[in-house]
This record gives sequence, structure tokens and C-alpha cells, in this order.
Amino acid sequence: MFSASLRAQKLPTTPPNRRQILGTLLAIPALGLLTACGGPAAAGGVATQAAQVTAPLATTVPEGTTLVVGDPSVQVALELSGLDKKLSFPVKFANISGGPATTEAFRANALDVGSVADIPPIHATWTGLEVRIIASVYRQDAVNHPLYELGVAPGAGITDLHGLRGKKIAYSPGQAQGALVLRILEKAGLQQKDVKLVELPSTGDTYSTALSSKQVDAAPLGGVQIKRYLAKYGADGGTTLRHGLRDDPGHLYAPANVLDDPAKAAALAEYVEIWGQAQRWIQDHPKEWLEGYYVKNQGLSAEDGQYLIDAAGERDLPTSWTEAIARHQQTIDLLAKEQQKPKLDAAKLYDLRFEAIGGTAYAAAGKGA
Repeated sequence: MFSASLRAQKLPTTPPNRRQILGTLLAIPALGLLTACGGPAAAGGVATQAAQVTAPLATTVPEGTTLVVGDPSVQVALELSGLDKKLSFPVKFANISGGPATTEAFRANALDVGSVADIPPIHATWTGLEVRIIASVYRQDAVNHPLYELGVAPGAGITDLHGLRGKKIAYSPGQAQGALVLRILEKAGLQQKDVKLVELPSTGDTYSTALSSKQVDAAPLGGVQIKRYLAKYGADGGTTLRHGLRDDPGHLYAPANVLDDPAKAAALAEYVEIWGQAQRWIQDHPKEWLEGYYVKNQGLSAEDGQYLIDAAGERDLPTSWTEAIARHQQTIDLLAKEQQKPKLDAAKLYDLRFEAIGGTAYAAAGKGA
């Protein structure tokens, strides 16, 4: 992968501007960039993911270019940090998050880029919507800083993952929580037939309510729902289990037709650079992030906000996606098997022109500039 040479270089002591980043990328031969392909896939008539275009990213954003971005948390980070003033073009932020809503906005041509986990790009492709990932963020020591824990209903008697056999488990196909359930079953040596999957939307407190009412015996709980569930139902016997798996991917992804537009692609490159700087600002300013985002924007208590900051640990924005793509492929292969879906090449979900931009900006911003 061409980013290996970038990773070996000494990073600058001040953050490179977008022209410097893109100029470095464009000076490197487009190794690994795939030639264009299209048309329906043989299996199920699913449209084949269009490969990355080989046209280089422009180093300036043409006048009149705009972006509509579904990235609510980073919108707040940009405003709190002042990084929004560095954007050279207008950005309209849409209050859209999560895979289903983002995919629908893409289909309606109402959104240029969205922020999701690793499952929505897969399912978008399976439903014929061509998308590509342009930025990725992970957690250092991800197994010990999981996004989700497995909530256990009072009286369910589940003390380890093997205890899931014969139990009712909340399941949301097409979302990260659903894929995590399948991965947990795989780790425990169980198959779908060994449990009862109960399809429920993983929104709000749906899962914690289903657990407390014993509609299900187990369900993946995320974020502050973990803390709240234990506080409310722990006395009754409600517990959580660590699953011991990585569940940390976060991505920016965009429709292929947006990325195939040179002006939009140039604007997205600039956005990804500033997005990387925003990730660094969040990491380095926990007090400002706690107050400005979790308390004022999300309406959480300071205690709940601090819980989320502590649970997240340190961010990781790699300049190479090689390992991430390999992990993504494992997830795709599992979902294809368990959900009877066509096989996909994970590498074709990534636009490698953007591979080093976010991580390079994140690293440079961390040097005190």
C-alpha cells in the first residue's frame, strides 16, 4: 500500500495544509487503485461496488462547490475548536446519523457524506447503492475500550458467552449491533439455530427496556446505556458481559457518484483533513468536549459525559487501511454466510485516494500545532 512510505516519513512539526497532503499523495504512483468496474453482480442482482477512480484528487476546491455533511458530533467539534473557519467552501450540516437514515439520504441525493460504523457501507452495497469509505477512526486498546457490552436480563442466568445457548437475543440486522451479535455467537461456538434472535431496532433505550421486561435475555448495549442499565436494574440482577472483540470502527463514507465528481472529491479531501484535526482536538480537550458536546449539545449529565470519555480511551487514526480492510473482510464474510448475502471485496469499499489524509492530519495536529 502506498501509505507505507508516508508512515515511514517523519511527520512535520506543524500540520500540513491540504495542498501539501494531497501533493504528497499525488506524487506517489496510484498503487492499489482499482480500475473502474460496474454492472450488476451475478449473485442476487446486487450492483457491484464501483472501484476507486484513478483520477487524482484536485488540490483546490472549485468555486461554487458545497457539501452536505451528516456528521453531528464533529460539527460541534468544529464549532467549539474554530476549525470550521478553515473550510474554504460552504458546508451544510444535516442532523442525520446512523446507517439507515444516512443511506436513505444518499438515495434521495440529500447528503454527500455521512458518519457511521462498519456495517452500513456493507448493507448499502448489498442493496445496490455504491458507496466508498474516505476516513476511518478506531480506538487504541479497542478490546478493553468497547463501544458495546452484552446486557443480561435479571434472572437470565448468563455468566459467560457460552451461556447464550437457548437464550433470546436482541438482533438488528443491517446495524453494528446485529453484526456484533453474530460475531459473539461465532466466538462462543454457537450458531443462529442455537439461540433465538429477536429482531428489534437498536435505537434509544429499546434494548434496555427489552431486557428489563425480559422480552430478551441478552442485548448489546452501547455508550451511556451500559451505565444506566446497571444503575437501574443491577439491584434486580441485571448485569453486563464484556465480549472481548473489537467493535470500534467509525467511518466517513460517501456515494460513489459524489466521489466521482472531481469538485466534490476535492471538497471531501479538505473536509477529511479538517475532520482529522477535529478528532485530535476532541482527544486533547476533554473538558471542553465534555461541556460543549455531552452536556450542552446532548443534554447529558457531566457524570455521564465523563463516563463516555473515559470509556472511549485514546483515538487511533491510521495512515494505512491494510489491517482495517482485513478486519472488515472478516466481518463481511461472516455476514454473507449468516445472512445469505453475496460475497464482497472489502477493499472495494475504500477510496484509497483518501487513505492517509485523516491520519496524517491527526498526527500532525497532535504535535502541539
